[in-house]
Amino acid sequence: MKNYGPISSKCESMLHGADYNPEQWLDTPEILDEDIRLMKLANCNVVAVGMFSWSSLETQEGEYNFKWLDELMDRMHKNGNHVILATPSGAKPVWMAHKYPEVLRVVSNRVRNLYGERHNHCYTSPIYREKVLNINRLLAERYKEHPALIMWHVSNEFEGECHCELCQEAFKDWLKEKYHNNLDELNKAWWCKFWSHTYTDWSQIESPAPHGEPALHGLNLDWKRFVTHQTLDFFKFERRILKDITPDIPLTTNFHDFLELSRGIDYWKFAPYLDVVSWDNYPYWHGERTDEHEASRRGFIHDINRSLKGGKPFMMMESSPSATNWQPVAKLRRPGVHALASIQAIAHGSDTVQYFQWRKSRGSSEKFHGAVVDHCGHENTRVFKEVSKVGDILSKLQVVVGTSVEPEVAVIYDWENYWAIDDAQGPRIEKKDYFETCQKHYKGFWDMSIPVDVINMDCDFSKYKVLVAPMLYMVREGVGERIEKFVKNGGTLVTTYWSGIVDDNDLCFLGGFPGPLKKVTGIWSEEIDALYDDDINHVIIEESNNLSMKGEYEARIFCDLIHSEGAEVLATYKSDFYKGMPALTYNKFGKGGAYYIAFRNNDEFLSDFYKGLAKRLNLNKAIDLELPCGINAQVRRDEKNEFIFLMNFSKENEKVDLKDMIFIDMETTENITGSINLKGYGIRIISRKL
Repeated sequence: MKNYGPISSKCESMLHGADYNPEQWLDTPEILDEDIRLMKLANCNVVAVGMFSWSSLETQEGEYNFKWLDELMDRMHKNGNHVILATPSGAKPVWMAHKYPEVLRVVSNRVRNLYGERHNHCYTSPIYREKVLNINRLLAERYKEHPALIMWHVSNEFEGECHCELCQEAFKDWLKEKYHNNLDELNKAWWCKFWSHTYTDWSQIESPAPHGEPALHGLNLDWKRFVTHQTLDFFKFERRILKDITPDIPLTTNFHDFLELSRGIDYWKFAPYLDVVSWDNYPYWHGERTDEHEASRRGFIHDINRSLKGGKPFMMMESSPSATNWQPVAKLRRPGVHALASIQAIAHGSDTVQYFQWRKSRGSSEKFHGAVVDHCGHENTRVFKEVSKVGDILSKLQVVVGTSVEPEVAVIYDWENYWAIDDAQGPRIEKKDYFETCQKHYKGFWDMSIPVDVINMDCDFSKYKVLVAPMLYMVREGVGERIEKFVKNGGTLVTTYWSGIVDDNDLCFLGGFPGPLKKVTGIWSEEIDALYDDDINHVIIEESNNLSMKGEYEARIFCDLIHSEGAEVLATYKSDFYKGMPALTYNKFGKGGAYYIAFRNNDEFLSDFYKGLAKRLNLNKAIDLELPCGINAQVRRDEKNEFIFLMNFSKENEKVDLKDMIFIDMETTENITGSINLKGYGIRIISRKL
């Protein structure tokens, strides 16, 4: 098992710290002194600074003030803190927007924004790029040899799109390259003869608009691809000058928390240009979902971020140590949950626990956002004490740094597939729920503490035993063939209704669904029935099946009407005109096989299905034990050791029987065996030699 080493050669420990905004406190220098004292108390060893500091660094065009940042860098180094230095492009100064209004974004209705918010800038604008290049060059030249600098943090949570004339022209240029400067090729890919929407000149093409073209799904899909392309192009533009001047300083950008909403950015396109992946984690604890369910959602996203670079540890760049003010309800984390959530990130592959923010802002929209230091300004708070506890735990996990996991299971979650499903006008407008569906299939393994990678359809499948592809509506060119090869060589595929419907241009496959998956699944999907919310059908499990399942299960929202073309029928529908038709099938294919789940189902079905599959394939767990409900285990390994994280996501105290296995408690260094206690929202980190 490979050890990837630390994020920076300057720090071999777990990183623990926060976004810090000292420019907000320049008129009260005693605050900096107090913050340094408090950082030591909280066992923090890193700060991320500068992401929203442009107006403090360049007060007017060409007028710079680095004195405060110089002093901060020096003070941090003197006191043993590392610095992740951000480029300030996420929020431009007011003077720039008023002098150069073209840098402001134009929204889809073709109205240019006024100054305000963050990310309200055009990635295509030459003036904006020039200004970003200037400030980034000055930062890189000034701090390239500073001993406190361990990483560059490029911009902040890239998001959004611009529809200005510059972006319209860039979009057309991108399309010309993609379609070989051939309008006939584009018209065919977008199926433009529909409603007589054929283009006869490149100048006629515009980005999607609420008062313009909404119906060409190929256009909508290509626009989203272009937005990712243009955002990535801007990121690479920022990256270039930093790498030219500081080639040995690692570089990242923090991905957004809202993966399920996608924000129009395909992060797989960014991964090759990052030295390390980082993301901002803001769970909804104690809300409409149970804490266990929410924990599995967070695990799913953690595992995406670990998978983006093939298992390399990532960074949890932001999290809230208490409430999060922009969520609908600013629910406080119950005692113990902060440490539990922080260690969950480590368990799934993060080598950092970092917060937004270190000290609460005194004014503006984030003055009530959680922070390590509250407005009271001292350490005598519940939150500060819990943060300090996390720092103490992390100080004992240096041996875990750089380790990872090699799962036997992968779940496909693909941004382009999400966009296409979301845009499709059918089989239901609402509750298609691609993210939720993928996450529920993932949860089937999470409940058993079986490690999982979350990948896209372009990744290598060969290293896995099981490939789960829920709602693989879009199957890009070559993917069907690679799935066939995976199964033929002994792999197990699990796919579902609404798979194999369209190609990468969002054009339906001819010859029967599930298109390129038809052969490997051994079925033909004739129709799909969309159910109203209150509709319920049931499926009846055949008495003899290779998963040892029994009884019947609910079918809701989607019922795929399929025919076996060689596949073994494991379950059938109980009612309606398709009573008796297959609802669950298995097709032996080469050395492996493929399951097709034709109906949307509840957690009960997925739990039983994946328990049967795990037993049949002898899938490895993080720890070979039956754990109480609510307790999850994750594992990280190197060549000599394994580190197991036991986490209780319930309020109740639980016991875990380690049987005759002997471990070391990584907090106390004591040998442990037999039964151990896990308090409600408690954690235990144990290790043993391999």
